[in-house]
Amino acid sequence: MGISQRTLGIEAGIDEFVASSRINRYETGVHQPNYQTLKLLAEVLHLPTAYFYAEDDQLALLIAEFDSKQ
Repeated sequence: MGISQRTLGIEAGIDEFVASSRINRYETGVHQPNYQTLKLLAEVLHLPTAYFYAEDDQLALLIAEFDSKQ
């Protein structure tokens, strides 16, 4: 998406000292963000929250594409 893990975390309201490691743990599946955090991450990335619940990458892309046309 062209944004660093640290920047993403900070813009989503995560403490700057742990932002990068926290986002990394979300990306690698070590931890899962709660719904409120996921919602904030979606806002920063300009994606619908449903994007993160898609069962596969193809569906996620369709959700993102559909949302961008709204």
